[in-house]
Order: sequence, then structure tokens, then C-alpha cells
Amino acid sequence: MMMNIAVEFFVVILKVLWAIVMAGLKWLIRPKEKSVAGQVCLITGAGGELGRLFAKEFARRRATLVLWDINSHSNEETAEMVRQIYREEDSPMSKEGAVDGVEEVPPFQPQVYTYVVDVGKRESVYSTAEKVRREVGEVDLLINNAGVVSGHHLLECPDELIERTMVVNCHAHFWTTKAFLPKMLEMNHGHIVTVASSLGLFSTAGVEDYCASKFGAIGFHESLSHEIKASEKDGIKMTLVCPYLVDTGMFRGCRIRKEIEPFLPPLRPEFCVTQSMRAILTDQPMICTPRIVYMVNFLKSILPFEAIVCMYRFLGADKCMYPFLAQRKEAMNNNEAKNGI
Repeated sequence: MMMNIAVEFFVVILKVLWAIVMAGLKWLIRPKEKSVAGQVCLITGAGGELGRLFAKEFARRRATLVLWDINSHSNEETAEMVRQIYREEDSPMSKEGAVDGVEEVPPFQPQVYTYVVDVGKRESVYSTAEKVRREVGEVDLLINNAGVVSGHHLLECPDELIERTMVVNCHAHFWTTKAFLPKMLEMNHGHIVTVASSLGLFSTAGVEDYCASKFGAIGFHESLSHEIKASEKDGIKMTLVCPYLVDTGMFRGCRIRKEIEPFLPPLRPEFCVTQSMRAILTDQPMICTPRIVYMVNFLKSILPFEAIVCMYRFLGADKCMYPFLAQRKEAMNNNEAKNGI
């Protein structure tokens, strides 16, 4: 019995070492990207900047887009950009009919579908998912991208906003996945992407609800990844996206130490999405941008809390959200004053 365990343990060590070697090779040799042409890609929060960039990237790769957003106007703007890309990518079709006795097959014509959805309401998610199945078909790629931030210190944040942050940033992932995962399991085919945040790996002061929601989304993603592995559905892929602060305006005003900021500026949205797309199309389980996020997460796991506090204070990360929170509070007060509240 002990001999069997010893042998199995030795095999596990070899597999772990092999996994490390293969992961290292992928950093050095870029894997070939898979094709998503003709596949149905659903993006939540498609009217926002990151969602829009994801939609454009998938459109360039000839995927059929299903765009979900609570804002109809911005969602339709994204859809029109996608249609323009489809038109630009379309190659002229031959009008001569048969060539050498073989009739040409028209190329696949991808489409874009828009739906007004509040992912914070599970009834809205489930009913719209059923409409998608009827009108478009089964979803191949699910990009859980929708997110919100309250922008208040904990004791100043209304309970309703805390609940809204948790529901949109975390709970919605449960509902969208429950809606589309069953068919993925049946077909042993699909890809689920969780757009989280570095603030789901390590936190900072002042955005407790946002950090908690992103920690929750990452926990959900990792647990689901293990469940899919346990079910031996190797055709279903999972990718976790954890970017550093992205310059979309969501955290406008956030500042780290001014001497450090030139070396760690907010990420350009285009760079974030380009890196994420590379990870998705090569079935990479996790992508952190920039790469220093991996190191920060590792240090947070092994260092004492007081050591982390010292590092945060040196970087100016301990109160980096305070200018952002102050701006949000001022903007809210000005809006209340204008409305006579």
C-alpha cells in the first residue's frame, strides 16, 4: 500500500515538473491561436470600453457576436462598429457561378445580435439566454465582462450599492454560466472567460465592495475550472483575466506614488484586450497584465501582512483609491446640488 502511494507521489512530482516546463515554454514560444470563425461569442457589458474592444477583436476573427448590455444606446454603437468590421473583412464574392465545374460556396457571413440585459437580475439573464438560444443558437464563447464600481468608502456606501456591486461583478457570473454551460458540457466544447481584476488577487483600501466582488468572481472561476477538469471535459476551456488598473475612466483619479507611477502607469484598454485575446485564443488558463502582477500576488501569498503594508506604503498603493473616491463624492454632491436634493 505504501509502495503504491510512493510510486503515485513520484508520478505526480514528474507531472508537476512537466507542467512547469510546458508553461515556461509557452512564455518563450507563442502557441498557435485557435480559430473562432463561425462560433457564437457572447459578451456582457459590451457597451463599455473593454467590452467594445473585445467585440471588435472577435469580429475581426469572424465570430458571430451576441452583445449584452444594460445601456441600449452604447450597445448599439458597439454593434454598428462590429458590422463595419464585418463589411471591411468581407471579400468580394464571385459572380461567375461555377469555376472549373465546381460551384463556389459563399463564405460564412457572421452577424451581430444585441440584447438589453441587466445581468444583475437573474430573471433577465435567464430569459434573455433563452431568446439567444432561439434566435442565434448555442453560445461557444462566454465573456463575462460586465462590471461596476460604487466609489464610496465602506461606511459611506449605501447598502443598495454594495449589493449591486456584488451582484453584477460576481453573482451574474453564476447565472450566465448556468444558462450556457449545460450545452457546453453536452457538446464538450466551449470557452468561458472571466474578466476580473488584479484587485481580486490583492486588495487596497477604500473599495471593499469592489475587491470582495472580484475575489468572489475569481473564486467562482477557479472552482468551476476544477469542476470541469474533474468531469474530464477537456473540450471546455477557461481563461481568467486579471489586469492592473485599466484607463477606462472607471477608476479615474486613482494614483500611486508619483515617482513610481511612470514605471507602473494605468494600462491602455487596447493593450489589455490584446493581451487577453492572445490568452483566450491560445487557451491560456490565466493572464495578468502587466506581468509584475504575478509577482505581487506571489509575494502577498508568502509575506506577513505587516510586510505587505510596508510595501503598499512605499508604492503609495495603500491609499491609491482615495483621490478617486474624493472625486466621486464631489461629483455626487454637485449632482445633488444641481437637482436640489
